[in-house]
Amino acid sequence: MRRGRRRGDRGSGAIAVIFFALVVLGLAAFLVDGGLAISQRERAADIAEQAARYAAQDLDEEALRAGVRPVPINFGSCESRVTEYATSVGMNAADIAAAECTEEAVNRVTVRIRLTYRPLFTGLVFDGSLTVWGTATAEAQIG
Repeated sequence: MRRGRRRGDRGSGAIAVIFFALVVLGLAAFLVDGGLAISQRERAADIAEQAARYAAQDLDEEALRAGVRPVPINFGSCESRVTEYATSVGMNAADIAAAECTEEAVNRVTVRIRLTYRPLFTGLVFDGSLTVWGTATAEAQIG
């Protein structure tokens, strides 16, 4: 007695394998792009922190010599110092132009940095750049 082949199931295993491979690749893409997003947020926060420290180092020398406490920061040069630091770490011009420098107190400055980036895998589907922000505050203190 010969057993006949069932023709209705032919190829169904291949379709399931292809489907699950696409699902796994999609999940891997979101995992990689999610890691990239976290990395870019950390980088923006780090740049903001270092730029705030750099801006807070520009003290008012006359007030320092006069013994004024707390020693005020030269906020007139804050934007240029943030721009100088951002340029030194290789930020693009559009992100540098979006950097913000605000006076919190006479001896405290807050810097906000924007970074734009393009996702690696989801960028194939999503056409556009993503934006992350980093904010940090630095305070000038004299021992």
